[in-house]
Amino acid sequence: MKHCSQWRLLLSAIILSSLSVHASQTLLKNDNGVKTSVFLSPQFVLGPGSVENKYYYNVDFPRGHIALKEFNAEVVDEEGHPIPLHETYLHHWVVVRYYDSPSTETPNDNNGRGLNTSKHIVVRNSGICEGISLGQYFGLGSETRRTATYVPDPYGIEVGNPSEIPDGYEERWMLNVHAIDTRGAIDKMGCTECKCDLYNVTKDEYGRDLAKDYIGGLKCCYDQTQCKVRDGFESIRRKLYLRYTVKWVDWNDRIVPVKIYILDVTDSRRSTDDLTKGNARVGCKVEYEVKSCATAGPDNSECIDTKKTSMVIPHGGDVIYGAAHQHSGGLGAAIYGQDGQVICSSLPVYGEGKEVGNEAGYIVGMSTCYPKPGSVKIVDGEILTFESNYSSTRMHTGVMGLFYFLVADPQPNLIGSATHDNRIELPKYFWALFFIGVAVTVGIGAGYLSRNKREDGYQSIVM
Repeated sequence: MKHCSQWRLLLSAIILSSLSVHASQTLLKNDNGVKTSVFLSPQFVLGPGSVENKYYYNVDFPRGHIALKEFNAEVVDEEGHPIPLHETYLHHWVVVRYYDSPSTETPNDNNGRGLNTSKHIVVRNSGICEGISLGQYFGLGSETRRTATYVPDPYGIEVGNPSEIPDGYEERWMLNVHAIDTRGAIDKMGCTECKCDLYNVTKDEYGRDLAKDYIGGLKCCYDQTQCKVRDGFESIRRKLYLRYTVKWVDWNDRIVPVKIYILDVTDSRRSTDDLTKGNARVGCKVEYEVKSCATAGPDNSECIDTKKTSMVIPHGGDVIYGAAHQHSGGLGAAIYGQDGQVICSSLPVYGEGKEVGNEAGYIVGMSTCYPKPGSVKIVDGEILTFESNYSSTRMHTGVMGLFYFLVADPQPNLIGSATHDNRIELPKYFWALFFIGVAVTVGIGAGYLSRNKREDGYQSIVM
């Protein structure tokens, strides 16, 4: 009888475990000390043209004093099948770290303001934008499936250090998922660019009137808005999830911690004084508009919108990793040092078909930088220049020009080798070349790289 009871308990545990996988699927394995967990976000439901922009607090995440090595995500259905971008466009997802008291109720304010109280302490990245936006530890968009995020050895993103967590608090994670269903849309690209007329929106999510010159962007595709679909088009409402995979190792003294920097090309601050005079909120606007060019050459080579800004990096070090975030129409981005040399450049990978991960017209990946450790440095207080390029053969609204990179304190005794992502390598000497006869074919997701020397000594990324 005793053995029978034990078997019943074991069987019950297996059944309960199988039921819980559907809500939050978790798998663990060890591979040279690297552990992997796969989680599901809370469920969100989308019908043709609908939008979900939800904030989920205290989501499943590896716990303890660890070093994060990789974070990947994609949208899947109830059966775990990946959803293509031409059906559900993943505008963005972000993961924010914060401290919370175990006795505090989980925030349920969908606009994200629940974390900005004295009871919830947001642990931002190292900057340099401040305020509500761009404080995440991880975040991508349509490019998420084919953009490398692995942090090379011996580096890691340190979290869960008990000495840093305030007394009476615990470390938690918030996940924001912004997804747009474009099935049956009369203008798929317009829906993904959040054009206000397609959403029939004149006020933002707080009920405030939009500026007359604001024709598209995040203010028009907030949670529960609806983009126009073809008359008579019908399809099912689908239950979806963000499936996210986290890789990490237990913390040890051999790991070199890295700082996370997220730069925004709309950052209008220019000097150290600006950084210290309370201008942080107006400095980083996150999104901007690309106007259509008035004239174009026979190969559209003149239809390039270049946006550039400079910013001060308070604390430098060795650059370990870098990647840009852009929307459809993006042609690439780069960070330059104070001497005008390229620190990191990142180019888009456009899809060419219909299958998941290769959707035509969408950015399905961004190239990444993995410099040889110690070979690319930023000094304290250095003024960096960030340049973002878009095709302007047509207008684009609500575009972004962000750059995510990791910096570690110099390790004089560290000897490493160069590693690169397997999609696009762009050696630094390439930026000195000048190509003539540039072709732009953004609509089919193909392009050719060109560099045009500019009067100020910098070079543009164009395709």
